[in-house]
Amino acid sequence: DVQLQASGGGLVQTGGSLRLSCAASGLASDDYAIGWFRQAPGKEREGVSCIASSDPTTYYKEDVKGRFTISSDNNKNTLYLQMNSLKPEDTAVYYCAAALGVLWYSDYACEKSTMREYAYWGQGTQVTVSS
Repeated sequence: DVQLQASGGGLVQTGGSLRLSCAASGLASDDYAIGWFRQAPGKEREGVSCIASSDPTTYYKEDVKGRFTISSDNNKNTLYLQMNSLKPEDTAVYYCAAALGVLWYSDYACEKSTMREYAYWGQGTQVTVSS
């Protein structure tokens, strides 16, 4: 069974940094998409950053470009989101998600309409940025 577990959230002041981790187990596919999504109170869930095995590029939501970096370890069992220069508007529950057996562009992987195509979701981790 596929399991995703997000961790690393917390409370940080404006301008601070956090690194989120998503530990994956049970994933075994050469074709995949994986990404970070977030949902603030009263807001819809949105794609933050996504990668896909079929696309050498990386997608970032416009307002996190230059501040956030998505990466994975060499064995692909952990996904990271390094978040720098955090702002109060980054406050949200952050989720990692994975889709297997897909050949997507990275921007497609983070589109709102694509979220329903992710079969696997972590439980989310809370990020709170205080002013």
